[in-house]
Amino acid sequence: MRCRHCNGADFIPFLDLGLAPPSNSYLDAAALSRPEKRYPLVIRTCTGCWLTQTEDFADREEFFSGDYAYFSSFSRTWLDHAKTYVAEMQDRFGLGAHSLVAEIAANDGYLLQYVKAHGIPCYGVEPTHNTAEAARARGIEIVEDFFGAKLAERLAGEGRQADLIAANNVLAHVPDINDFVAGFAGLLKPAGVATFEFPNILEMVRGNQFDTAYHEHYSYLSLLSVERIFAANGLTVFDVGVTPHHGGSLRVYACRSDHRAHAVRPAVAAMIGVEREAGLGGSAFYAGFQASAEAARDAFRSFLADAHAAGLKVAAYGAAAKGNTLLNFAGSTADDIAFVVDRNPAKQGRFMPGSRIPIVDEAHLLSEQPDRVVILPWNIETEIRTQLSCIGDWGGQFVTAIPKLAIRS
Repeated sequence: MRCRHCNGADFIPFLDLGLAPPSNSYLDAAALSRPEKRYPLVIRTCTGCWLTQTEDFADREEFFSGDYAYFSSFSRTWLDHAKTYVAEMQDRFGLGAHSLVAEIAANDGYLLQYVKAHGIPCYGVEPTHNTAEAARARGIEIVEDFFGAKLAERLAGEGRQADLIAANNVLAHVPDINDFVAGFAGLLKPAGVATFEFPNILEMVRGNQFDTAYHEHYSYLSLLSVERIFAANGLTVFDVGVTPHHGGSLRVYACRSDHRAHAVRPAVAAMIGVEREAGLGGSAFYAGFQASAEAARDAFRSFLADAHAAGLKVAAYGAAAKGNTLLNFAGSTADDIAFVVDRNPAKQGRFMPGSRIPIVDEAHLLSEQPDRVVILPWNIETEIRTQLSCIGDWGGQFVTAIPKLAIRS
């Protein structure tokens, strides 16, 4: 194994979740009679650059296929975040009809719809066909391809350099992180800005968020590692902020290093100081995560066993990738959890990978009235609890497993 950034060969263990199928490879009924592909889900930290990363066993096309089932627009919380982001960027950087905005990993157009509504020219890059089609249905132009330096060079040659490039929850999803980042340096205008949002490994460890580990997440990022990767590939980090999304994320602002059109703000040094103080530049920070993950897994197993013994019906809400990580690490099946509810029609009628639990719509939840509902996407727990407040009518309770088991009315 070689580091995907610095090519180093010295690693320390971070997390081993055993064998698991790709977390977004939902099954149809015909697939239930066939064996599933499972790959080791092993994550290590490079001691040369402190980039935490998966050990790779399959190509990216295995995880980001044409029927990719993650659609961003099914979370009201995330839509509100995108809308606010667009307004903030327009105000801060003076974007208007004269500008060009690009989004890398545009998904179903969840963000660019707000850019378009402000009258700002825009386009997206998205490799998965079904989400790209959903964005096109919103009237958004999509370049259907994986992003990297070669595609950036082509787009720049077509006069499509951008004033702002948004990249939300994608930096962790690329196997060749150097090529990916270099593409931003090539696609930005000289004074352009790229913003990147990604889950913060500091919060991942603090919050025992082991279920955010899955094969599609090739890297687990800190500003300490990201600043180094960016500097090596033509970008300068000039500002950083935090958001509460996905368990605690960083928003990094970067510009081209050959122009340095934006002064570096004190927040950058301050955040790196926080990370160094927490120990992210040393091996001890990464050493205890495995035990924390196993403790949460064991508590979840005990909850399911106790519920079964008491004759309680357990269901789950949100057929999320993080939920698949939890279910497969715990060895859960449809014998433990009767069904998973999800609002996304692309997932309904299918089955969770590995655990093979059926995915149904909300009407099924109302008719079955389970005693316990496990919220798998705990990062939007408040949204889900509000949406499903009716379960209290029959005495149902909500359950979360991260950071530790909790049962609430």
